[in-house]
Amino acid sequence: MAERRLTGLALKVGPLGEHDRLLSLLSDAEGIGRFAVPGARRPKSSLAAAAPLTLLELQVGGRSGLARVRQLRVLRSFSGLGQQLETLAAAQALCDLCLQLAAQDPVDGLLDTMQLHLERLEEHRADPELVLASTVQACIHLLTLGGYGLPLQTCCLTGDPLEPPLGQWEWRCSLLPQDGFAIDEQPGAAIQLNPSELALLQRLTRAELPRRRDGALMGPPAVWRRLLRVVEIWSRTHLNRPSKALAMLRETLLAGA
Repeated sequence: MAERRLTGLALKVGPLGEHDRLLSLLSDAEGIGRFAVPGARRPKSSLAAAAPLTLLELQVGGRSGLARVRQLRVLRSFSGLGQQLETLAAAQALCDLCLQLAAQDPVDGLLDTMQLHLERLEEHRADPELVLASTVQACIHLLTLGGYGLPLQTCCLTGDPLEPPLGQWEWRCSLLPQDGFAIDEQPGAAIQLNPSELALLQRLTRAELPRRRDGALMGPPAVWRRLLRVVEIWSRTHLNRPSKALAMLRETLLAGA
């Protein structure tokens, strides 16, 4: 296997043998790649910096089997997210999502989008409400890039536009986990949203978080927790695996409410 250079984000790092580590790296070139990092568990190893939530430049190679990291350089570290339970759970949820979305093939823009949202988590880490909102939006952006975006514009049963009538509090739309949102209360719904909740969810496809004119985040924490539940249900249904990290985030925020 020829020597090559890769730049990517360390999503997961685990033990491999007695002294090595197994690195799961998200890169534009290869999607998810897995590499042995020889001697990385030795304290004085030059490769000991192979840690989760670090942007790395690697030189990798090997004659057969699992490619091995020869050299690495840390370009950026997001390790500070591990200092608080909320941001740790949020970052872990985004890493797990990327591992699933790019498991088979590279996803254009996934690495840049992941870095952007990790930067936002760093920026908002002192505010649990903003951490929650940022995580929900990040999941929606990553799912869309990976081909599993929530269908938020049309009713999955009738094809009619999903136009939430703000102020009509009796109106509901229903999340049907396999198909999307349907207008009215529907049998088999996993969760129902009122007009303002749906409108807020629709705005999360934009680049920035929805804010009021005074700069404050739109929506109370209880609504953001409901939108997090929507993301949990959709991801579990379409990626066939529940997110323990998202559940941890939800429980942590509830405990602090």
